[in-house]
Amino acid sequence: MKTTITAIKADVGSIGGHIKPSQRLLERVKEYVSDVASGFVIDHYVGYTGDDIAILTTHQKGVNSEEIHKLAWDAFKAATEVAKEQGLYGAGQDLLKDAFSGNVKGLGPAVAEMEIEERENEPFILFAADKTDPGAYNLPLYLSFVDPMHCAGLMLSPKMKAGFKFTIMDVSYIKGDRIIELNAPEDIYNIVALLRDNQRFVVESIHSRADNDIVVSVSTTRLHNVAGTYTGKDDPICLVRTQGAFPATGEVLSPYQIGHFVAGFMRGSHNGPLMPVALNTPTSFFDGPPLVSGAAFCVHDGRLTEPADVFNHPYWDYIRNKVSRKATDIREQGFSGPAMLHMEELEYGGITERLDVLDKKFKVR
Repeated sequence: MKTTITAIKADVGSIGGHIKPSQRLLERVKEYVSDVASGFVIDHYVGYTGDDIAILTTHQKGVNSEEIHKLAWDAFKAATEVAKEQGLYGAGQDLLKDAFSGNVKGLGPAVAEMEIEERENEPFILFAADKTDPGAYNLPLYLSFVDPMHCAGLMLSPKMKAGFKFTIMDVSYIKGDRIIELNAPEDIYNIVALLRDNQRFVVESIHSRADNDIVVSVSTTRLHNVAGTYTGKDDPICLVRTQGAFPATGEVLSPYQIGHFVAGFMRGSHNGPLMPVALNTPTSFFDGPPLVSGAAFCVHDGRLTEPADVFNHPYWDYIRNKVSRKATDIREQGFSGPAMLHMEELEYGGITERLDVLDKKFKVR
């Protein structure tokens, strides 16, 4: 059976600043999707990470379905009205356009989706990140699909010997989708040459080279490209199929023990370690640290199981403690050096305006 899995996520309002959506806001999204989706959505799930709400749907409409995308858009619009009634911070923040135009790409919400031919057993993970950008997935995906230090299946599984094809997007290019396709293992040096730059080059998708099955889909929206100015970090989502001819669930999770440094944190202008958190976890310290949650499902005939919370395990408490130490260490450096992002990513107007004024006062001696 062909099934499409679509995940769409947005920040449309939160309590106390950038902390979490209100219960009423979350219930409004759930109610709207349940009420409207009957007849064209097979199954759905709604959850949050930080201050972002994610809507996961299964259906047979294919990718970029206007009907599916409009469902999510209208659900977020309905929730925005609740956010305004409650006086929540950032009501409708990620809805950057006034009108729906066929799909949500270019309108603000993050979207990741894939059309698959269901296997007999079809496990997958929905990763949802907050206070960071799409490049946050670059390192974990590279390590899970290329590096035997994290993915033993690359050595042990005959089904994975052909390797994987990476589709990488240049997200700084705004006239269209500028992409390149590179094969692992032959092109690994070229892959890493691109993926080291998390703000410009982002994994869009990964396919199995054995049968060209899609395995990974990542949202690639850069909100400042849509809005023309800083509106918040992009808070990306990622879908990863697991097991069989693909990396095992544990191999996909393995890189998240690093707590690697990513862009985001407070005002989207700092570097901080990515913290794996339980489902429905709010943000906290310095509007962070940057967070990622993981909801694992099996899907059969389009029907979802309940989610398994992949980071809700005692092992990840140890990792969270490590990430907390890393976050504290880099925050002690304040505004200096690598604690903050490079100038191109500091899109809050205040610092660029200040530097423009100062530039005119410089003299050549």
